Amino acid sequence: MKLYKIILFFVVGISTVSAQSVNTPLNSDYQHLVERYEILQGGNYDAYHNVIKPFTRKGVADLADSMRTDSLRLSKVDKFNIDYLQSDNWEWSALNKGDSKKPLLKKFYRKENAFYSVDIEDFNLQVNPVLYLGLGQDNSANGTPYINSRGIELRGMISKKLGFYTFLTDNQMRSPGYVQQRVLATKAVPNEGFWKTYGSTSEYDFFHTRGYISFDPIKNINLQFGHDKFFVGNGYRSLVLSDQSAPYLFLKLNTKVWRINYTNIFAQMKANVIGNNTGLFGGTPFPNKYFAFHHLNVNITKNLSIGAFESIVFGERDTISNNAFDVNYLNPIIFYRSIEQHSGSPDNAFVGLDFRWILFKSFSLYGQFLLDEFLAKELKAGNGWWGNKFAAQGGFKYINVAGIKNLDIQGELNIARPFTYAHDDNFTNYSHYNQPLAHPLGANFREFVGIIRYQPISRLFVVLKGIYAEKGEDSSEKNFGGNIFRDYTKDRNEYGNSISQGIPNNIIYGDLTLSYMLKHNFWLDLKQTFRINDTDLPGNIKNTSYTFASLRWNIASRNYEF
Repeated sequence: MKLYKIILFFVVGISTVSAQSVNTPLNSDYQHLVERYEILQGGNYDAYHNVIKPFTRKGVADLADSMRTDSLRLSKVDKFNIDYLQSDNWEWSALNKGDSKKPLLKKFYRKENAFYSVDIEDFNLQVNPVLYLGLGQDNSANGTPYINSRGIELRGMISKKLGFYTFLTDNQMRSPGYVQQRVLATKAVPNEGFWKTYGSTSEYDFFHTRGYISFDPIKNINLQFGHDKFFVGNGYRSLVLSDQSAPYLFLKLNTKVWRINYTNIFAQMKANVIGNNTGLFGGTPFPNKYFAFHHLNVNITKNLSIGAFESIVFGERDTISNNAFDVNYLNPIIFYRSIEQHSGSPDNAFVGLDFRWILFKSFSLYGQFLLDEFLAKELKAGNGWWGNKFAAQGGFKYINVAGIKNLDIQGELNIARPFTYAHDDNFTNYSHYNQPLAHPLGANFREFVGIIRYQPISRLFVVLKGIYAEKGEDSSEKNFGGNIFRDYTKDRNEYGNSISQGIPNNIIYGDLTLSYMLKHNFWLDLKQTFRINDTDLPGNIKNTSYTFASLRWNIASRNYEF
């Protein structure tokens, strides 16, 4: 059955739905602000559950409002940030309605966050232009890096029952040299779907579109349907589902009762599309694959939350025309592995756990563990059996370091065993549109991430990032488990496998970003990136020094941190 037909069963009762909320932007800078104030408050905020991102705008507004009435002694910068979060989500804030002190021509910017807005009893609309203009210099790029994105963002509500969101941009860009190298290797522009060359082989032209509707069939359940992407986890990286790939068609159900939050995501994605890049109009349709995911999160105490999740990737291998969504996976509770076995299916299933622990209104400890496959006897033997596949994450966040206001640090370790996320073909490996669904390095790596964030004055944000990764690459003759797109049944060693085996690929990445907010969501950025990659693979760019200046309006910055 086609996924879009399945959706019809969920929207029949839309006339009886209650008020709902669309989502905040899905970017790490916005998420950090929200998480910072949850930590400063000293516990999990029950209006939303932190592990599934993006957050709801209603939940963020509730958190910001609570900080205004809290007895915490906030710095001047913190008050600015909380006012920003309230103004950005004013339709849900009880304390700040986001009114502008100086509207433009009495019609524009009547709300601080919206170029044009309508707010009447049965209709709410916010319209914003989107602009991203940037120019850079890279010692290794083929041509001068730049970006030119123009578009529009719409969000609103109808009759306080149906929420909607749309984001559309037309983009032309030339990326840094090491990103150009990745595009040549994968035939995919990071974070994007269909693209074509523009001007030269190193310039890319593409549309970026996202949009969905949102409503609450009953008080405790929110349903969203559209085209977007999600991030699962409390870390900077996700080993389960990240925002590294292109947007996809999805149906998301979120059930929140007491301290329990249960999320289901069903999605239609694309299998390997290499070779089809010129066949979009009038050519062969890109083959579909499907993704089903559920996550149960419980706030055990005020400051400790624990989650369990399961996901599966599946699709028909014979012909594209027969490729359909398996309705067995619509069961929102039963284990996917049991469905897979009952159906005699060769689909690719994962299970795992995550947690977050907030301490002393200053620290957050978090972790994530994903299990792809294992045999207890092989694991106990310690002989490096290829089928013992898992990924793990551990990290911390420390805000107001050593009493210095608005200085925050984060440290994180990520590992993934060889052959994790891979499968025997592109319909079941853990990918979408030629890009990993989890970590951008795929598998067979260990990675250390360090981030320092400082906000010395209200409108200036300083972010320093350092990443060190050890990854094992495959050779043409041997599968060492680093390439998730490669058939894991071929050219492998049965035993003796270990993390970062194969052709050594050590990556040192660092960048410093200065962002100044000229006006609400109107940013001036300056970024300096250094990258060292010492592998001897053909065509590798070993040293990168990349400087980039940009002007952003209602759009997140593009980061290529791999």
